[in-house]
Amino acid sequence: MNLSEIKRNAREKMKGYCRVCKACDGVACAGEVPGMGGAGTGASFRANVEALAKVKLNMRTLHAAKDPDISTQLFGKKLSMPILAAPITGSDYNMGGAVPEEEFIKMVISGSKAAGTLGMCGDGGNPLFYDSGLKAIKEENGHGIAIMKPRENEVLMKMAQRAKGIGAVAAGMDVDGAGLVTMALMGQPVGPKTFEELKDIISKVDMPFIVKGIMTVDEAEIAYKAGASAIVVSNHGGRILDFTPGVAEVLPAIAEKFKGKITILADGGVRSGVDVLKYLALGADAVLVGRPVIIGAYGGGMEGVKLVLETMAKELYQAMILTGCRDISSIGPHIIYNSNR
Repeated sequence: MNLSEIKRNAREKMKGYCRVCKACDGVACAGEVPGMGGAGTGASFRANVEALAKVKLNMRTLHAAKDPDISTQLFGKKLSMPILAAPITGSDYNMGGAVPEEEFIKMVISGSKAAGTLGMCGDGGNPLFYDSGLKAIKEENGHGIAIMKPRENEVLMKMAQRAKGIGAVAAGMDVDGAGLVTMALMGQPVGPKTFEELKDIISKVDMPFIVKGIMTVDEAEIAYKAGASAIVVSNHGGRILDFTPGVAEVLPAIAEKFKGKITILADGGVRSGVDVLKYLALGADAVLVGRPVIIGAYGGGMEGVKLVLETMAKELYQAMILTGCRDISSIGPHIIYNSNR
């Protein structure tokens, strides 16, 4: 099995929901939500891809970084790579349903573990989504992260306790899902959180807590002061609010203030290991991958997810050699080209 075969298989299984375009840039699928596209005009989806494309790297080959170490530590776990599978749900209404939800998330969690990293499970209007995710994590002896939608705190507490009960590495909240139409249609309303509400739920969850969906410095500060272990700089893959900036545009300012104080993850538009390197150079500690993982699962099952992640890891390794980075901690803004310097 190779990536071409995986994409071909996925294109057939996802017909009518995802075209598995040569360039996954959100143009062909604009407005297809539910589906695989971006909200409205698709501008936010495109912004993620375009913002990353604008980041240029300084090539350096006169150095001693001959065999870079791409491993990292996250939430007490040593990972083979700073690349994680993002929380993804809705196999039936977003991807076409050729792969049942329970099988899909098992592919993601198990494939991520097989690649030496972590996968995240998500939440949605159908209780099956979260239940299937926890089941998949439990079957892998807790090797996974459970992400919940911004429901009422009492509900969140019960869901977090379930994640802790199966030994999940961490739990978190998809605050960028605050306006999800699909949740409302399924009778599962979600909404924004005040500082007090966020602090309350974090204080009651006895495990690392991630706040996903941060796009401004002021909200990064709210999450930090509320006690979050990590934030994910994310616009939900461009699927929530039209016309947001790309993640690569807002990440540097957030990292400038909070790097080293709180774990910073980023997602949106990641299509290669070079994209991963760019996000790390802009200030992320690790990166989440969504749509390529979906293609891997639909096109090749657990092995497909593993291959997608391992391919990105190899690309990251090669890019680190060519930018003079001996390990993850040595990656920084100095590898980004700046015409003013």
